Amino acid sequence: MDLVRTERRASIAVIRIDHAPVNALAHPVRSALLRAVVDADADPAVDAIVITGEGRHFVAGADIREFDREPLTPLLNDVLLRIEASATPVVAAMHGSVLGGGLELGLACHYRIAAKNTSFGLPEIRLGLLPGSGGTQRLPRLIGAAEALKLMLSGDPIGCERGGELGIVDRTVGEGEELLSAALSFAADVRARSERLPRLREREVPGGEPDAAFLERERAAAHRKFPGVQSVDAIIECLLAAVRQGFEAGLALSRVRFEECRRSDASRALRHLFFAERDSRAGGRAVGAVGVLGAGTMGSGIAISLAMAGLDVVLVDTRREALSAGMDRLRSTLSSSVQKGRLDAAVAAAALERVRAGDSIEALRSVDLVIEAVFESLAVKREVFASLGQICRAGAVLASNTSTLDIDAIATASGKAGDVVGMHFFSPANIMRLVEIVRGTDTAPDVIATARALTRRMGKLGVVVGNCFGFVGNRMLYAYGRENQLMLLEGASPAQVDRALEKFGMAMGPNAVGDLAGIDVGYRVRRERKDLPDDPRYYRVADMLFEAGRLGQKSGRGAYLYPENSRKPVRDPDVESMIAAESARLGIERRAISDEEIADRCLFALINEGALILQQGFADSPGDIDVIWCNGYGFPRFRGGPMFYADTRGIAVVLEGVRRFERNFGPRYWTPAPLLCELAASGDTFQSWQLHRTVPEGSS
Repeated sequence: MDLVRTERRASIAVIRIDHAPVNALAHPVRSALLRAVVDADADPAVDAIVITGEGRHFVAGADIREFDREPLTPLLNDVLLRIEASATPVVAAMHGSVLGGGLELGLACHYRIAAKNTSFGLPEIRLGLLPGSGGTQRLPRLIGAAEALKLMLSGDPIGCERGGELGIVDRTVGEGEELLSAALSFAADVRARSERLPRLREREVPGGEPDAAFLERERAAAHRKFPGVQSVDAIIECLLAAVRQGFEAGLALSRVRFEECRRSDASRALRHLFFAERDSRAGGRAVGAVGVLGAGTMGSGIAISLAMAGLDVVLVDTRREALSAGMDRLRSTLSSSVQKGRLDAAVAAAALERVRAGDSIEALRSVDLVIEAVFESLAVKREVFASLGQICRAGAVLASNTSTLDIDAIATASGKAGDVVGMHFFSPANIMRLVEIVRGTDTAPDVIATARALTRRMGKLGVVVGNCFGFVGNRMLYAYGRENQLMLLEGASPAQVDRALEKFGMAMGPNAVGDLAGIDVGYRVRRERKDLPDDPRYYRVADMLFEAGRLGQKSGRGAYLYPENSRKPVRDPDVESMIAAESARLGIERRAISDEEIADRCLFALINEGALILQQGFADSPGDIDVIWCNGYGFPRFRGGPMFYADTRGIAVVLEGVRRFERNFGPRYWTPAPLLCELAASGDTFQSWQLHRTVPEGSS
């Protein structure tokens, strides 16, 4: 089927873009669209042109895969300039998503008509880019510089009603009116008026230049939202060019800045995550009713996410006071979201209606899927799953929300190992997007598919991982945290370590994270382990904090002080003295440690462990590891995740760093992963290694 086709409706040429699923403006689409417009404009029998999209959307943007290659002509810029120059009136008939290049296409048309379900946006900043095909120049000329800047720097879409208020839309299609019919009528009216065609390039920016204070507020907010992304400043520069310079000069500048941003490490990293986070696979068992066993903070958060996804939920806890507290927590969380304007009151009420409480495990007898969220103890979970195996109906999926424990040991206790899967939600479960889906030895493929489909329905990212201690995220976290703990004994302060890693871009340093999560949480996990190294230094500082009753924010003191229930950490000299004394007891000579060493030791430990995980098959791809760390552990998105960062830094550089630390600190923790050595020797990257692994037999 043709990607772009033209049909005649009397004297009007209707050009349809048909490139499923979102009509992305890939190179073949651009070429065909340009030919169609040129042909229609040259046809004396054509009085007007209507451009529309087939399927659910007008055009939802560019083909992002093309950004990794040098651009092919015709550029979208070329196509849009030709549309704008058309002597025949061109009407954009828009519906569904009109994003990025799709909105730029609409702006290049002379008129815009839209269905009520249309949403408009310029989300390029989310990929470290800017609107490179005239969006920075045409949109300010249509709606003013301030509103255009807010749309470009937020990356968020707006609805049709707001688009009409701003002036993006010339006409909104009414209830019961068909979009194409309305567009044909509109085009006929325009042609009958014989008016001068309104080309945005010919307009001045209404209202002129925004004041400096406004620009700096928007710049600062965008840098907070998109740290490390150079397109923030480039967008502002191009917007000011739209005000101060002619259209051609501003357009030329936007093309230069677009190419600079496209080639930047930050944009490459964000594009990598864009593809790594996509999962269009479907299938699995039907799920209508879900049980959540355990009404604590995690269980109630999971219940909220399920109910908001339209699922019927049974929240079960055999402790009546815990069940009551869990239901209260659920109500207060939804109520707070309504009060803050984040959630419609009717939506919240409907979600609450979908949750019922149960004080007996028998309440789970008829559900399609159970998510267990009880105490993180293997013995406790095995006991629970033995009961679930007897009570739950045949074919029900049994999921454990464990963060570190052996899924196979839990599955065996159920007597239904094929139905058991790990679903490691991250806290707070109603906010965090990430779920590690843990594949046991006997987990049935359709159970994995069911867990994937459920997380997607909840609006979360489900990443399938293998069954080892800590799975992927927490196993790597222990390598990262180990170096933090060792450097505290060697001479770094908690504040210095956190500062060095936050400077790199981590959302929080490891010591502040430990205080937030609770020092007792990690302590209990380590007590469950049977494979701890015979090393008195291993997580000794964290153990000391626990032994001193310093549990973190919950107790007002951990690695830091939190006076008067504040969440802001305050440096505590007592902790630093306590660590120094323990260093002396262990015979560790303290020294000055640079911020560079702090960052490299933590990050290279993370990467080395990730390479081992890949080689051992506990993660399916480097991208999966990156998705886990960017969405669950605060790794900076503009660096693409630890494995993408390793590629950017250079595998040989990382390997040399690991070998340097092996020479300095011994092989116990610093033996290079064989995969790291292989990639350095061959000059490959983690990304190219993955491509070689997944190329089908017989493909070139």
